[in-house]
Amino acid sequence: MAAGSLDRMSTTEASAPALPEVVRLARDLIRFDTTNFGGGRSRGEREAAEFVGAHLESLGLEVDYFEPISRRTNVCARVPGADRDRPALVLHGHLDVVPAVAEDWQVDPFAGEIRDGMLWGRGAVDMKDMDAMILASVGDLLRSGRQPARDVIVTFFADEENGGVEGSELVVRDRPEWFAGATEAVSEVGGYSVSVAGTRAYLLQVGEKALLWIRLVAHGRAAHGSAHHSDNAVTRLAEAVSALGRTPWPLTVTPTTDRMLRELARIGDAPEADPDALAALTGPAASFLRSSLRTTTNPTGLTAGYKHNVIPDRAEALIDVRVLPGTEADALDEIQRVIGPDVDIEVVHRDIGLEVPFEGALIESMVGALGRHDPGVPVLPYLLGGGTDNKALAALGITGYGFAPLRLPVDMDFTGMFHGVDERVPTDALEFGRDVLTDFLLTC
Repeated sequence: MAAGSLDRMSTTEASAPALPEVVRLARDLIRFDTTNFGGGRSRGEREAAEFVGAHLESLGLEVDYFEPISRRTNVCARVPGADRDRPALVLHGHLDVVPAVAEDWQVDPFAGEIRDGMLWGRGAVDMKDMDAMILASVGDLLRSGRQPARDVIVTFFADEENGGVEGSELVVRDRPEWFAGATEAVSEVGGYSVSVAGTRAYLLQVGEKALLWIRLVAHGRAAHGSAHHSDNAVTRLAEAVSALGRTPWPLTVTPTTDRMLRELARIGDAPEADPDALAALTGPAASFLRSSLRTTTNPTGLTAGYKHNVIPDRAEALIDVRVLPGTEADALDEIQRVIGPDVDIEVVHRDIGLEVPFEGALIESMVGALGRHDPGVPVLPYLLGGGTDNKALAALGITGYGFAPLRLPVDMDFTGMFHGVDERVPTDALEFGRDVLTDFLLTC
Protein backbone atom coordinates (compact mmCIF):
# COMPACT_ATOMS: atom_id res chain seq x y z
CA MET A 1 0.00 0.00 0.00
CA ALA A 2 1.28 3.46 -0.86
CA ALA A 3 2.57 5.56 2.00
CA GLY A 4 -0.22 7.57 3.53
CA SER A 5 -2.99 5.70 1.70
CA LEU A 6 -4.39 4.21 4.87
CA ASP A 7 -4.61 7.72 6.30
CA ARG A 8 -6.90 8.65 3.43
CA MET A 9 -9.42 5.94 4.27
CA SER A 10 -12.50 7.55 5.79
CA THR A 11 -14.32 6.18 8.84
CA THR A 12 -17.33 5.54 6.60
CA GLU A 13 -15.27 3.47 4.18
CA ALA A 14 -13.60 1.52 6.96
CA SER A 15 -16.99 0.50 8.36
CA ALA A 16 -18.62 -0.23 4.97
CA PRO A 17 -19.24 -3.76 3.68
CA ALA A 18 -16.24 -5.48 2.11
CA LEU A 19 -15.59 -4.32 -1.44
CA PRO A 20 -15.39 -6.78 -4.34
CA GLU A 21 -11.79 -7.67 -5.01
CA VAL A 22 -11.67 -5.93 -8.40
CA VAL A 23 -12.89 -2.67 -6.86
CA ARG A 24 -10.46 -2.95 -3.98
CA LEU A 25 -7.55 -3.62 -6.33
CA ALA A 26 -8.43 -0.64 -8.53
CA ARG A 27 -8.79 1.58 -5.48
CA ASP A 28 -5.45 0.48 -4.05
CA LEU A 29 -3.69 0.99 -7.39
CA ILE A 30 -5.06 4.53 -7.65
CA ARG A 31 -3.58 5.23 -4.22
CA PHE A 32 -0.11 4.76 -5.66
CA ASP A 33 0.81 8.12 -7.16
CA THR A 34 2.43 6.89 -10.38
CA THR A 35 2.48 10.26 -12.13
CA ASN A 36 4.50 10.30 -15.34
CA PHE A 37 5.63 13.85 -16.13
CA GLY A 38 7.44 12.81 -19.31
CA GLY A 39 11.07 13.31 -20.16
CA GLY A 40 12.15 10.58 -17.76
CA ARG A 41 10.46 12.11 -14.71
CA SER A 42 7.99 9.90 -12.88
CA ARG A 43 7.11 8.66 -9.44
CA GLY A 44 5.76 5.53 -7.81
CA GLU A 45 6.06 3.02 -10.64
CA ARG A 46 8.36 0.69 -8.69
CA GLU A 47 6.00 0.59 -5.68
CA ALA A 48 2.98 -0.10 -7.90
CA ALA A 49 4.86 -2.84 -9.75
CA GLU A 50 5.85 -4.47 -6.47
CA PHE A 51 2.21 -4.36 -5.33
CA VAL A 52 1.09 -6.03 -8.55
CA GLY A 53 3.92 -8.55 -8.38
CA ALA A 54 3.08 -9.48 -4.78
CA HIS A 55 -0.53 -10.11 -5.80
CA LEU A 56 0.54 -12.36 -8.67
CA GLU A 57 2.93 -14.24 -6.37
CA SER A 58 0.08 -14.77 -3.88
CA LEU A 59 -1.70 -16.63 -6.68
CA GLY A 60 1.23 -19.01 -7.00
CA LEU A 61 2.78 -17.45 -10.09
CA GLU A 62 6.47 -16.89 -10.70
CA VAL A 63 7.05 -13.17 -11.17
CA ASP A 64 9.86 -11.46 -13.04
CA TYR A 65 10.78 -7.78 -12.71
CA PHE A 66 12.73 -5.64 -15.17
CA GLU A 67 13.95 -2.17 -14.28
CA PRO A 68 16.15 -0.92 -17.14
CA ILE A 69 16.05 2.60 -15.68
CA SER A 70 15.97 3.25 -11.97
CA ARG A 71 12.45 3.02 -10.54
CA ARG A 72 10.85 2.48 -14.00
CA THR A 73 9.73 -1.04 -13.13
CA ASN A 74 8.01 -3.59 -15.37
CA VAL A 75 6.57 -6.88 -14.12
CA CYS A 76 5.59 -10.13 -15.85
CA ALA A 77 4.15 -13.55 -15.00
CA ARG A 78 3.05 -16.44 -17.23
CA VAL A 79 -0.20 -18.22 -16.41
CA PRO A 80 -0.14 -21.80 -17.77
CA GLY A 81 -3.03 -22.54 -20.13
CA ALA A 82 -5.08 -25.66 -20.70
CA ASP A 83 -3.52 -26.10 -24.15
CA ARG A 84 0.14 -25.17 -23.92
CA ASP A 85 0.76 -26.07 -27.55
CA ARG A 86 -1.26 -23.07 -28.70
CA PRO A 87 0.37 -19.64 -29.13
CA ALA A 88 0.32 -17.56 -25.96
CA LEU A 89 -1.75 -14.43 -25.37
CA VAL A 90 -0.24 -11.27 -23.82
CA LEU A 91 -2.60 -9.55 -21.38
CA HIS A 92 -1.02 -6.22 -20.48
CA GLY A 93 -1.55 -2.88 -18.79
CA HIS A 94 0.47 0.14 -17.74
CA LEU A 95 0.89 1.42 -14.21
CA ASP A 96 1.75 5.07 -14.86
CA VAL A 97 -0.75 7.93 -15.14
CA VAL A 98 -0.67 11.48 -16.45
CA PRO A 99 -0.38 14.35 -13.95
CA ALA A 100 -3.45 15.57 -12.07
CA VAL A 101 -3.87 19.12 -10.76
CA ALA A 102 -5.53 18.41 -7.42
CA GLU A 103 -7.10 21.87 -7.17
CA ASP A 104 -9.18 21.17 -10.27
CA TRP A 105 -10.70 17.96 -8.89
CA GLN A 106 -13.70 17.42 -6.62
CA VAL A 107 -11.69 14.75 -4.78
CA ASP A 108 -8.06 13.98 -4.00
CA PRO A 109 -6.98 12.37 -7.31
CA PHE A 110 -4.89 9.77 -5.47
CA ALA A 111 -7.29 8.93 -2.63
CA GLY A 112 -9.21 6.21 -4.47
CA GLU A 113 -12.48 7.56 -3.10
CA ILE A 114 -15.73 5.69 -3.69
CA ARG A 115 -18.72 7.99 -4.02
CA ASP A 116 -22.23 7.32 -5.38
CA GLY A 117 -21.22 3.98 -6.86
CA MET A 118 -18.18 5.43 -8.60
CA LEU A 119 -14.47 4.91 -7.95
CA TRP A 120 -12.74 8.27 -8.38
CA GLY A 121 -9.09 8.99 -9.03
CA ARG A 122 -6.35 9.41 -11.57
CA GLY A 123 -6.10 6.11 -13.39
CA ALA A 124 -9.70 5.03 -12.74
CA VAL A 125 -10.20 5.08 -16.53
CA ASP A 126 -6.62 5.09 -17.85
CA MET A 127 -5.89 2.36 -16.97
CA LYS A 128 -5.87 1.08 -13.40
CA ASP A 129 -9.44 -0.12 -13.94
CA MET A 130 -8.18 -2.65 -16.49
CA ASP A 131 -5.10 -3.45 -14.38
CA ALA A 132 -7.43 -4.44 -11.54
CA MET A 133 -9.66 -6.45 -13.86
CA ILE A 134 -6.63 -8.38 -15.10
CA LEU A 135 -5.49 -9.18 -11.57
CA ALA A 136 -8.97 -10.11 -10.37
CA SER A 137 -9.75 -12.29 -13.40
CA VAL A 138 -6.49 -14.21 -13.12
CA GLY A 139 -7.23 -14.65 -9.43
CA ASP A 140 -10.74 -15.93 -10.15
CA LEU A 141 -9.32 -18.57 -12.48
CA LEU A 142 -6.45 -19.78 -10.35
CA ARG A 143 -8.28 -19.85 -7.03
CA SER A 144 -11.04 -21.95 -8.59
CA GLY A 145 -8.55 -24.42 -10.06
CA ARG A 146 -9.30 -23.41 -13.64
CA GLN A 147 -6.88 -22.46 -16.40
CA PRO A 148 -7.11 -20.05 -19.30
CA ALA A 149 -7.60 -21.66 -22.68
CA ARG A 150 -3.92 -21.07 -23.50
CA ASP A 151 -0.87 -19.55 -21.82
CA VAL A 152 -1.50 -15.96 -20.77
CA ILE A 153 1.49 -13.67 -20.28
CA VAL A 154 0.41 -11.03 -17.77
CA THR A 155 2.57 -7.93 -18.09
CA PHE A 156 2.47 -4.45 -16.55
CA PHE A 157 4.61 -1.76 -18.16
CA ALA A 158 6.10 1.53 -17.02
CA ASP A 159 6.15 4.79 -19.02
CA GLU A 160 3.22 4.19 -21.39
CA GLU A 161 2.11 7.80 -20.93
CA ASN A 162 5.42 8.92 -22.44
CA GLY A 163 5.15 6.66 -25.47
CA GLY A 164 6.74 3.68 -23.70
CA VAL A 165 10.28 4.81 -24.48
CA GLU A 166 11.45 3.87 -20.96
CA GLY A 167 8.94 1.04 -20.58
CA SER A 168 7.55 -1.33 -23.21
CA GLU A 169 10.12 -0.38 -25.86
CA LEU A 170 12.98 -1.39 -23.55
CA VAL A 171 11.18 -4.53 -22.37
CA VAL A 172 10.65 -5.67 -25.96
CA ARG A 173 14.27 -4.89 -26.79
CA ASP A 174 15.91 -6.44 -23.72
CA ARG A 175 13.40 -9.03 -22.46
CA PRO A 176 11.82 -10.50 -25.62
CA GLU A 177 11.85 -13.90 -23.91
CA TRP A 178 8.99 -12.71 -21.72
CA PHE A 179 6.78 -13.00 -24.80
CA ALA A 180 8.09 -16.26 -26.21
CA GLY A 181 5.42 -18.05 -28.21
CA ALA A 182 2.94 -15.15 -28.11
CA THR A 183 1.11 -14.07 -31.24
CA GLU A 184 -1.69 -11.82 -29.92
CA ALA A 185 -2.14 -9.23 -27.18
CA VAL A 186 -5.05 -7.59 -25.37
CA SER A 187 -5.02 -4.32 -23.42
CA GLU A 188 -6.73 -0.91 -23.50
CA VAL A 189 -8.75 0.91 -25.07
CA GLY A 190 -11.83 -1.00 -26.15
CA GLY A 191 -14.67 -3.22 -25.01
CA TYR A 192 -16.53 -0.34 -23.35
CA SER A 193 -20.15 0.53 -24.08
CA VAL A 194 -21.53 3.62 -25.78
CA SER A 195 -25.07 4.69 -26.55
CA VAL A 196 -25.89 4.89 -30.28
CA ALA A 197 -29.11 6.86 -30.68
CA GLY A 198 -30.36 5.29 -27.44
CA THR A 199 -29.12 1.75 -28.18
CA ARG A 200 -26.20 0.30 -26.22
CA ALA A 201 -23.26 -0.98 -28.27
CA TYR A 202 -19.65 -1.91 -27.52
CA LEU A 203 -16.54 -0.57 -29.24
CA LEU A 204 -13.73 -3.06 -29.76
CA GLN A 205 -10.37 -1.62 -30.70
CA VAL A 206 -8.62 -3.21 -33.69
CA GLY A 207 -6.20 -0.41 -34.53
CA GLU A 208 -4.65 2.83 -33.41
CA LYS A 209 -3.27 5.94 -35.02
CA ALA A 210 0.45 6.64 -35.25
CA LEU A 211 1.92 9.13 -32.81
CA LEU A 212 4.10 12.04 -33.86
CA TRP A 213 5.21 14.34 -31.06
CA ILE A 214 6.87 17.30 -32.72
CA ARG A 215 8.40 20.58 -31.59
CA LEU A 216 8.04 23.71 -33.70
CA VAL A 217 10.99 26.08 -33.39
CA ALA A 218 10.94 29.67 -34.59
CA HIS A 219 14.04 31.85 -34.64
CA GLY A 220 14.30 35.62 -34.65
CA ARG A 221 16.56 38.40 -33.45
CA ALA A 222 16.77 39.35 -29.77
CA ALA A 223 15.95 42.96 -28.99
CA HIS A 224 14.61 45.38 -26.40
CA GLY A 225 10.91 44.94 -25.71
CA SER A 226 10.20 48.55 -26.68
CA ALA A 227 11.77 48.26 -30.15
CA HIS A 228 10.03 48.52 -33.50
CA HIS A 229 10.95 44.97 -34.40
CA SER A 230 9.80 42.76 -37.31
CA ASP A 231 12.03 39.73 -36.63
CA ASN A 232 10.13 38.37 -33.60
CA ALA A 233 10.38 34.64 -32.92
CA VAL A 234 7.27 34.65 -30.72
CA THR A 235 5.14 36.27 -33.42
CA ARG A 236 6.45 33.86 -36.04
CA LEU A 237 5.74 30.87 -33.81
CA ALA A 238 2.29 32.11 -32.81
CA GLU A 239 1.27 32.43 -36.45
CA ALA A 240 2.46 28.89 -37.16
CA VAL A 241 0.75 27.40 -34.11
CA SER A 242 -2.51 29.15 -34.90
CA ALA A 243 -2.44 28.00 -38.52
CA LEU A 244 -1.68 24.40 -37.59
CA GLY A 245 -4.14 24.23 -34.71
CA ARG A 246 -6.96 25.45 -36.96
CA THR A 247 -6.11 23.26 -39.97
CA PRO A 248 -9.17 21.24 -41.07
CA TRP A 249 -7.60 17.88 -41.88
CA PRO A 250 -9.50 15.91 -44.51
CA LEU A 251 -11.73 12.96 -43.70
CA THR A 252 -10.05 9.60 -44.35
CA VAL A 253 -12.00 6.37 -43.89
CA THR A 254 -9.96 3.22 -43.22
CA PRO A 255 -11.44 -0.32 -43.46
CA THR A 256 -12.06 -0.26 -39.70
CA THR A 257 -13.82 3.09 -39.65
CA ASP A 258 -15.82 2.18 -42.76
CA ARG A 259 -17.27 -0.85 -40.98
CA MET A 260 -17.85 1.16 -37.80
CA LEU A 261 -19.70 3.88 -39.72
CA ARG A 262 -21.89 1.37 -41.52
CA GLU A 263 -22.83 -0.20 -38.20
CA LEU A 264 -23.56 3.19 -36.65
CA ALA A 265 -25.83 3.99 -39.60
CA ARG A 266 -27.64 0.68 -39.21
CA ILE A 267 -28.15 0.97 -35.46
CA GLY A 268 -29.11 4.64 -35.63
CA ASP A 269 -31.20 4.23 -38.79
CA ALA A 270 -29.27 7.09 -40.34
CA PRO A 271 -27.78 7.79 -43.80
CA GLU A 272 -24.12 6.91 -44.31
CA ALA A 273 -23.24 10.11 -46.17
CA ASP A 274 -21.91 12.14 -43.21
CA PRO A 275 -19.34 10.32 -41.02
CA ASP A 276 -19.18 13.13 -38.48
CA ALA A 277 -22.96 13.02 -38.07
CA LEU A 278 -22.79 9.26 -37.57
CA ALA A 279 -20.13 9.70 -34.88
CA ALA A 280 -22.43 12.25 -33.22
CA LEU A 281 -24.97 9.45 -32.68
CA THR A 282 -22.70 8.19 -29.87
CA GLY A 283 -23.18 11.33 -27.78
CA PRO A 284 -20.25 11.91 -25.39
CA ALA A 285 -18.06 9.44 -27.31
CA ALA A 286 -18.35 11.42 -30.55
CA SER A 287 -15.11 13.37 -30.07
CA PHE A 288 -13.19 10.14 -29.52
CA LEU A 289 -14.61 8.61 -32.70
CA ARG A 290 -14.22 11.73 -34.84
CA SER A 291 -10.51 11.70 -34.06
CA SER A 292 -10.28 8.30 -35.76
CA LEU A 293 -11.54 9.78 -39.04
CA ARG A 294 -8.72 12.24 -39.69
CA THR A 295 -5.27 13.45 -38.67
CA THR A 296 -5.24 15.70 -35.61
CA THR A 297 -2.64 18.37 -34.74
CA ASN A 298 -3.16 19.79 -31.26
CA PRO A 299 -0.80 22.38 -29.74
CA THR A 300 -0.04 21.35 -26.14
CA GLY A 301 2.80 23.59 -24.94
CA LEU A 302 4.57 26.91 -25.53
CA THR A 303 8.02 28.08 -24.41
CA ALA A 304 9.57 31.47 -25.14
CA GLY A 305 11.27 34.39 -23.47
CA TYR A 306 12.81 35.06 -20.09
CA LYS A 307 11.92 38.69 -19.26
CA HIS A 308 9.02 41.01 -20.00
CA ASN A 309 11.13 43.63 -21.76
CA VAL A 310 13.34 41.30 -23.82
CA ILE A 311 12.24 39.98 -27.23
CA PRO A 312 13.68 36.44 -27.38
CA ASP A 313 15.49 34.98 -30.35
CA ARG A 314 13.84 31.58 -30.04
CA ALA A 315 10.32 30.29 -29.39
CA GLU A 316 9.07 26.70 -29.23
CA ALA A 317 5.75 24.88 -29.32
CA LEU A 318 4.84 21.26 -28.64
CA ILE A 319 2.33 19.67 -31.01
CA ASP A 320 0.63 16.31 -30.43
CA VAL A 321 0.08 14.87 -33.90
CA ARG A 322 -1.92 11.67 -34.44
CA VAL A 323 -2.07 10.32 -37.97
CA LEU A 324 -3.78 7.40 -39.63
CA PRO A 325 -1.60 4.31 -40.17
CA GLY A 326 0.86 4.73 -43.03
CA THR A 327 0.42 8.49 -43.52
CA GLU A 328 3.18 9.77 -41.25
CA ALA A 329 5.52 11.14 -43.94
CA ASP A 330 2.70 12.84 -45.84
CA ALA A 331 1.48 14.44 -42.61
CA LEU A 332 4.91 15.90 -41.83
CA ASP A 333 5.13 17.34 -45.35
CA GLU A 334 1.70 18.93 -44.97
CA ILE A 335 2.55 20.33 -41.53
CA GLN A 336 5.64 22.02 -42.98
CA ARG A 337 3.52 23.50 -45.76
CA VAL A 338 0.99 24.85 -43.25
CA ILE A 339 3.51 26.46 -40.88
CA GLY A 340 5.74 27.77 -43.65
CA PRO A 341 9.47 27.52 -44.33
CA ASP A 342 10.57 29.86 -41.53
CA VAL A 343 9.61 27.52 -38.68
CA ASP A 344 11.51 24.28 -38.09
CA ILE A 345 10.05 20.90 -37.17
CA GLU A 346 11.85 18.66 -34.68
CA VAL A 347 10.49 15.14 -34.21
CA VAL A 348 10.52 14.36 -30.48
CA HIS A 349 8.92 10.92 -30.67
CA ARG A 350 7.51 8.85 -33.50
CA ASP A 351 5.88 5.45 -33.53
CA ILE A 352 3.73 3.33 -35.82
CA GLY A 353 0.04 3.03 -36.54
CA LEU A 354 -1.78 -0.29 -36.34
CA GLU A 355 -4.88 -1.74 -37.98
CA VAL A 356 -6.01 -5.36 -38.25
CA PRO A 357 -9.23 -6.94 -39.58
CA PHE A 358 -12.27 -7.26 -37.34
CA GLU A 359 -12.34 -11.03 -37.74
CA GLY A 360 -10.78 -14.24 -36.51
CA ALA A 361 -10.97 -16.53 -33.50
CA LEU A 362 -9.80 -13.97 -30.93
CA ILE A 363 -12.37 -11.41 -32.09
CA GLU A 364 -15.04 -14.09 -31.87
CA SER A 365 -13.96 -14.88 -28.30
CA MET A 366 -14.16 -11.23 -27.25
CA VAL A 367 -17.53 -10.68 -28.94
CA GLY A 368 -18.82 -13.96 -27.52
CA ALA A 369 -17.79 -13.09 -23.96
CA LEU A 370 -19.56 -9.73 -24.19
CA GLY A 371 -22.63 -11.40 -25.66
CA ARG A 372 -22.91 -13.90 -22.83
CA HIS A 373 -22.91 -11.12 -20.23
CA ASP A 374 -24.91 -8.54 -22.20
CA PRO A 375 -26.97 -10.56 -24.71
CA GLY A 376 -27.97 -9.09 -28.03
CA VAL A 377 -25.84 -5.94 -27.80
CA PRO A 378 -23.86 -5.17 -30.99
CA VAL A 379 -20.07 -4.93 -30.99
CA LEU A 380 -18.40 -2.50 -33.40
CA PRO A 381 -14.76 -2.20 -34.45
CA TYR A 382 -13.00 1.11 -34.10
CA LEU A 383 -9.64 2.75 -34.57
CA LEU A 384 -8.21 4.38 -31.44
CA GLY A 385 -7.14 8.00 -31.84
CA GLY A 386 -4.47 7.52 -29.18
CA GLY A 387 -1.88 4.80 -28.68
CA THR A 388 -1.05 1.82 -26.47
CA ASP A 389 1.85 -0.49 -25.66
CA ASN A 390 0.56 -2.79 -28.41
CA LYS A 391 2.82 -0.78 -30.71
CA ALA A 392 5.95 -1.99 -28.93
CA LEU A 393 4.74 -5.58 -28.98
CA ALA A 394 4.13 -5.29 -32.74
CA ALA A 395 7.93 -5.30 -33.16
CA LEU A 396 7.81 -8.94 -32.03
CA GLY A 397 5.07 -9.82 -34.53
CA ILE A 398 2.36 -9.72 -31.86
CA THR A 399 -1.05 -8.46 -33.01
CA GLY A 400 -2.71 -6.19 -30.47
CA TYR A 401 -6.34 -5.41 -29.60
CA GLY A 402 -8.09 -3.16 -27.11
CA PHE A 403 -10.52 -5.05 -24.87
CA ALA A 404 -11.13 -3.65 -21.39
CA PRO A 405 -14.85 -4.52 -21.07
CA LEU A 406 -17.04 -2.04 -19.20
CA ARG A 407 -20.83 -1.66 -19.26
CA LEU A 408 -21.34 2.04 -18.62
CA PRO A 409 -24.25 4.40 -17.90
CA VAL A 410 -25.82 5.91 -21.01
CA ASP A 411 -25.01 9.50 -20.03
CA MET A 412 -21.46 8.93 -18.82
CA ASP A 413 -18.74 10.78 -20.76
CA PHE A 414 -16.27 7.93 -20.33
CA THR A 415 -13.95 8.84 -23.19
CA GLY A 416 -13.79 12.45 -21.98
CA MET A 417 -12.22 11.25 -18.74
CA PHE A 418 -9.05 9.98 -20.42
CA HIS A 419 -6.49 12.50 -19.11
CA GLY A 420 -9.40 14.61 -17.87
CA VAL A 421 -10.54 15.99 -14.52
CA ASP A 422 -12.60 13.97 -12.00
CA GLU A 423 -11.73 10.67 -13.65
CA ARG A 424 -14.03 7.91 -12.36
CA VAL A 425 -15.52 4.54 -13.20
CA PRO A 426 -18.66 2.79 -11.92
CA THR A 427 -17.83 0.02 -9.46
CA ASP A 428 -20.43 -2.27 -11.05
CA ALA A 429 -18.71 -1.74 -14.41
CA LEU A 430 -15.50 -3.07 -12.86
CA GLU A 431 -17.34 -6.17 -11.70
CA PHE A 432 -18.88 -6.61 -15.15
CA GLY A 433 -15.44 -6.25 -16.73
CA ARG A 434 -13.90 -8.82 -14.40
CA ASP A 435 -16.61 -11.35 -15.29
CA VAL A 436 -16.35 -10.76 -19.04
CA LEU A 437 -12.55 -10.89 -18.97
CA THR A 438 -12.60 -14.15 -16.97
CA ASP A 439 -15.03 -15.64 -19.51
CA PHE A 440 -12.82 -14.45 -22.36
CA LEU A 441 -9.67 -16.00 -20.88
CA LEU A 442 -11.45 -19.36 -20.61
CA THR A 443 -12.40 -19.30 -24.30
CA CYS A 444 -9.63 -17.37 -26.06
